[in-house]
Amino acid sequence: MNVRDADSSTTDHKFPWKWRLSDLEDVPKNGKTVFSCFSCGGGSSMGYKLAGYKVVGNCEIDEAMIKVYRKNHHPQYSYLMDIRDFNERKDYPDELKNLDILDGSPPCSVFSVAGDRERAWGREKAFREGQKKQRLDDLFLHFIRTAEILKPKVVIAENVAGLLKGNARGYVNELLKAFKVAGYVTQIFLLDARTMGVPQRRSRVFFIAHRNDLDLPKLKLDFQEKPILFGMVRSEHGIPYRKPMMAELIGKRKKGDTSFADISIRERGKRSMFNNAIVDDNRIAPTNVANATLTRFYDGEKYSDADYIATQTFPEDYDFVDQSVEYVCGMSVPPVMMAQISSAVYEQWLKWL
Repeated sequence: MNVRDADSSTTDHKFPWKWRLSDLEDVPKNGKTVFSCFSCGGGSSMGYKLAGYKVVGNCEIDEAMIKVYRKNHHPQYSYLMDIRDFNERKDYPDELKNLDILDGSPPCSVFSVAGDRERAWGREKAFREGQKKQRLDDLFLHFIRTAEILKPKVVIAENVAGLLKGNARGYVNELLKAFKVAGYVTQIFLLDARTMGVPQRRSRVFFIAHRNDLDLPKLKLDFQEKPILFGMVRSEHGIPYRKPMMAELIGKRKKGDTSFADISIRERGKRSMFNNAIVDDNRIAPTNVANATLTRFYDGEKYSDADYIATQTFPEDYDFVDQSVEYVCGMSVPPVMMAQISSAVYEQWLKWL
């Protein structure tokens, strides 16, 4: 059976991969509040809203990203600044001193197994041209300092799976010590979005902590959502290749090819283009990243914006302003992934406080 003929409805899942911002009006509110740091385009914020939370504000260093965030979220408290500068403020509003959740995704490229890792530790870096440079490997510690200042009931922090590998594991121990000093009990979860109702393979680490003074049980996270294959969510048309070489190569794809490298090795004897994934309708889509080309096996065309939006579970009517959909999605937590996590946090912890 062609996967496109399968039932691609979202009724089998707790949260829909296909939705619109206007749908949030019908979501029952749980009365709990969130403040998001390193908010980027607002992926995690949308997840909290899908789960019924009120997101009261954000902190983000990238001017382009905060424009996207403000356009879609209309935050009550929004700070365009380095987290270090935010921590030095003396004028926090009362709402930020009585948070239920402090959310954050400290920039993590220096810990990614696909990045420079140790070679980039201790150096200043900007993700892209025009963004303020900052040291990335200690931002997580500054985020924990934010928790120590604001004292939210719960802290949820997302990062790359590479944080649990190699020398970075020593850094994790430092983070756990910092959480303890700040007054928090911490659990670490390695989660994959594909088990959570997201049509994408995306493995991420989540640090979830609660204040010492709260008598809370251990959090249990076990997601077993039905897999959503790429063919169930892709758009009808992609974007054709304009470069003759790329168009010629993809025209020679064969069943089983997972990247342009498979074609290049077979046709040209050259090992290259491993990052240019080819996505089959009968597989779960690979991880969306900010700067990589994803190609549909179905028609040999590049992902459309709609493909990135669907696989990232962003709403169909999200306004990306003047920013690349690929970039914003690649840099963001899938909303449905965060909706699953924050829903469990509410049911097991915050519901009783």
